[in-house]
This record gives sequence, structure tokens and C-alpha cells, in this order.
Amino acid sequence: MSDDKLPEQEKEKIIVFQYNDELSEFQELELADDIQITELLDPDFVLLFVDPIHYRVWIWHGSNTTTRMKFIAAKLAPSVRDRYGIGFKISAVDEGNETLGFKVAAGIEKEPEYVEAQTGPTYEGTEQDLELLEKLSKEKILLLIEKADIPEGYERKLVIVNNKVYAYKEYDRNYLDSVIKEKKIFPLKEDIDDGPYLAENYIPRILFSFNNVILIELLQKTDKKKKKENEEKN
Repeated sequence: MSDDKLPEQEKEKIIVFQYNDELSEFQELELADDIQITELLDPDFVLLFVDPIHYRVWIWHGSNTTTRMKFIAAKLAPSVRDRYGIGFKISAVDEGNETLGFKVAAGIEKEPEYVEAQTGPTYEGTEQDLELLEKLSKEKILLLIEKADIPEGYERKLVIVNNKVYAYKEYDRNYLDSVIKEKKIFPLKEDIDDGPYLAENYIPRILFSFNNVILIELLQKTDKKKKKENEEKN
């Protein structure tokens, strides 16, 4: 494989590699502009997709592929990923059990409309609008907040969606000799007292869509000293 970087104009395209079992390596596919990702999903293939838009690398396993193929493909994936961005998260999905993130990247499903800029009429509170808001799963929430860059000097602590409070954390996870930032949200375990909440030491940031509040993030200034100590420990 060539180590040359992608031309500037191609950085926003999905780059596709196919695992060659005879050579035990990934080979980049030259795709026509009009080809759809779904046309490439063959049960006999292990494919790797580099998604520069969402900073993700997806390993897709066809249903007929072997455990050996999956294992070697997983070992090779970081070397492909590093050509485009060492911070890209690597995820593996199996045919028939693809995640929402993969389906969005592959064009199988459309990205939820409420993450886009407002171009239509104001929010009218229709049943359809309310249904969209109620279907915000943890995975969709992560997709939403990953699109919003954190201001320098701040870190995300809490996320409030549909009257539910989630804690947000990032973990360093070792994956095939690489350290990957894994982002997670989970329901807040600590009880919050009833009544007004001043959110001291937090900066609220609100995501709007069609004049409706989709979610609220609570940001906190980064403790540089503590962060440095944690980095030294690691």
C-alpha cells in the first residue's frame, strides 16, 4: 500500500479497502463516482471503510467470512487508519448487525434531520416531530455531540436530553497496540435534588433544531494541572 496522503479534494469521500486473504493485506478499491456503498457489501468480503467526515474507520465482515479473516483484518486496520488520522476510531460490524453509525456512513440510512441547520418552517410540535425527539438513543446522542467541537479549554461533563441527565466520559482504550478515545454517555447515578439547579462551575450549551431544544450540554473548564498529572500517570 502507498503511504501517500490523499489529495485535498478527496478527503471528504469514503475510502474503501477490500481484504485480500491470499496476500493478507487490504487493497484500496477504485470506485466509480456513481457507485453506492451498499453495492460493495458482499457476504464473502471483509471491507474497510475510512470515513473522514465522522473520523471513523469501519471494518465490515460479510456473513461468509472466517474468524481468521476477521482477526487478520483487525490486526491490519490500524496501519490503514494511521494514513488518514491516528485519532480515527476503529469499529467492527457484522453483516446483518450493522450499527446506526455505519448505516449512516454507508448511506443505508439517512442521518437524523434534526442535526442539520434549519432550512424549513419553525417547529410546530407535530406528532412526527415529537416522535423523532423521543427516539434519541444513546448512539444518536453521541452522533449529535460528536459533530460539535468543544471550545478550547473546556470539557463536556453532562448531557441533558428529554428531561434525562447523562454523564459523559472519554476513555483511553488499547486496541491492537493503538490508544483510541472511546466516548460514552450513561444515565447519571447520583440523585439531583428537586428544585432549581444553578449548575455552578458549568457552562451550558444548547443545541436547537426547528426552534426546539434537542439537547443541553454542560461544559466545564479543563483543570490543566489535573489533566497533566493524569497524562503523566498514563
